[in-house]
Amino acid sequence: MSNKILIEVRNLSRFYGARCAIEDISFSVNRGEISGFLGPNGAGKSTLMQIICGVLAATSGSVSIAGHDILEDPVPAKRQLGYLPEQPPLYPDCTVDEYLYYCARLRGIKRSQVSGSVDISKQKCGLDGFGRRLIGNLSKGYQQRVGIAQALIHTPAVIVLDEPSSGLDPNQIIEIRELIRDMGRDHSIILSTHIMAEAQNICDRVLIMHQGRVVLDKELGSLQGTGDQQYIIVAFNEPPASLDQLYSLDGVTNIHALGNNRFRISCRNDPSLASVIAGTAAANRWGLCELVAESESLEQTYLKLTRATAGDDNGA
Repeated sequence: MSNKILIEVRNLSRFYGARCAIEDISFSVNRGEISGFLGPNGAGKSTLMQIICGVLAATSGSVSIAGHDILEDPVPAKRQLGYLPEQPPLYPDCTVDEYLYYCARLRGIKRSQVSGSVDISKQKCGLDGFGRRLIGNLSKGYQQRVGIAQALIHTPAVIVLDEPSSGLDPNQIIEIRELIRDMGRDHSIILSTHIMAEAQNICDRVLIMHQGRVVLDKELGSLQGTGDQQYIIVAFNEPPASLDQLYSLDGVTNIHALGNNRFRISCRNDPSLASVIAGTAAANRWGLCELVAESESLEQTYLKLTRATAGDDNGA
């Protein structure tokens, strides 16, 4: 992954009257990175996506795309930007080819290059053989593919996808995820979602939003182990008659029986604790046959951060 920054967001805020939609958000995205904005409905994800793409003006702050300010220098900035809103901007009475030719011309692609650009975008999005089909007759999943094809038809450096799997069935969601992963090889991608599995299966990095703020910004791989609690799965051939000996170990807070002599131990995030458990099992001849340390999952982190200030909500 390149260290070149393609998106730079600084101190971004947006107010609707007295209501704050997003507040003081700053982050950057490197070339070749898939970044996912995760958060509950109303967290401000769509507002942020619209401001990044120049669809909506910020109250304060700045957005730079490939070194160009989205408001002060919008034309070169948007040349490097592809956008798929939550509701794809499709014309159901057009064929796929007609629509993509139209989008290519809107993007300023030369007439001599339009046909090639359309063919490449269809190929990338699995739309070969669909050129003469009416968009209105396509399934929701293939309509989403057409929406993605228009976002990348001008080969932008950055693609922004707002809830790309919204309204799709499970098979279509899997297909769209595979498509986004393939796109991540050639483009930097920002996507917003409220589906945990979406971020976990696609993204290199996750930013969790809550009440208009970014409350976590981590690479997905480094997210594991950042919490103050860990979970250790153990299994014994001859489990103890009482779990008191495990509860007596310093740092153990809870033990859940999983069946088949397996247990999930909740404990303080201490790298030495697994060794202590293994030593205790050996000393008591419990026949330890499994020991797997787990850190706080993305789901647990998400719930902790988005519920932390739930009591502050006023229902708006």
